[in-house]
Amino acid sequence: MNLPNKLTIFRVLLIVPFVILLLGSHAGWTFMAPLAPYADYIACGIFILASLTDFLDGKIARKYHLVTNFGKFMDPLADKLLVCAAMICLVDMGRLASWIVIIIISREFIISGFRLIASDNGVVIAASYWGKFKTTFQMLMIILLILNFQNRVMMIVTDVVVYAALLLTIISLADYLVKNANVMRDGGM
Repeated sequence: MNLPNKLTIFRVLLIVPFVILLLGSHAGWTFMAPLAPYADYIACGIFILASLTDFLDGKIARKYHLVTNFGKFMDPLADKLLVCAAMICLVDMGRLASWIVIIIISREFIISGFRLIASDNGVVIAASYWGKFKTTFQMLMIILLILNFQNRVMMIVTDVVVYAALLLTIISLADYLVKNANVMRDGGM
């Protein structure tokens, strides 16, 4: 197994301690009591580390020609698992509205299905710049929501980033659908 694939697996494994730290201290799990004052910060550090592995695995795979079928499948899945797990935790913690998460997760299901249809037709749909902006803003949104700043300026910044992430999610969905409408027609739909 090459380094990019190991980084992808590492990212998936990081989801477990991330979720335990993020939810455990807020749920009052007794074993989390000693970490409770620091749990959000440690969880945020884990999230940032996992996000960096997303950047690194792709860069290494492309630079050293280590792209594999496993990586093509698992890398986007690992990203979705990390981001969706974080957003679901943030809903549970009362920091993110569920309707926003429903829209974001729905977009991911739609694009995954769309890519599956394209793949069946021998078409590879590459990530777009809108998709990359969307991912960046979603990750920034999650970091800000985990840190849960309580000063007025940062609360406004966080709200702006949340709605920017939501808007970019919708724009990137529309971009994929418009640019690849022929896939749906050719796919028998």
